[in-house]
Amino acid sequence: MASGLEIDARLVVSFNGDDIQIAGSGSYLIINFPSQRVFDTLTSGPPGSGPEKPKKPKGFDPLQQLNDLARELGLVLELRVAGKTHVTFGAGRSPKITFHAVLGKIGSFFRGD
Repeated sequence: MASGLEIDARLVVSFNGDDIQIAGSGSYLIINFPSQRVFDTLTSGPPGSGPEKPKKPKGFDPLQQLNDLARELGLVLELRVAGKTHVTFGAGRSPKITFHAVLGKIGSFFRGD
């Protein structure tokens, strides 16, 4: 079992002309997506995959698995959209999903982009 990772990094990744910022210090890692549109595009899966998603095995929760991995590595991973925290992994027994995430997801249903 890992005793913990120490990070000191700053990285900007361009995706379709949008900059995604990744910063880490100590055991804290932040990934900031510039907008809900970029976040939705990256988390929706490969293009052309269609509306039908593959069935997940019973009991499979990718958010919980990511949280467990972050805790095992001694990291706190924070996902932000436009500077507002949406999900925090590794800070507790389960991922912490914020009110901003709920509002962002609801708003993305009504946008045409």
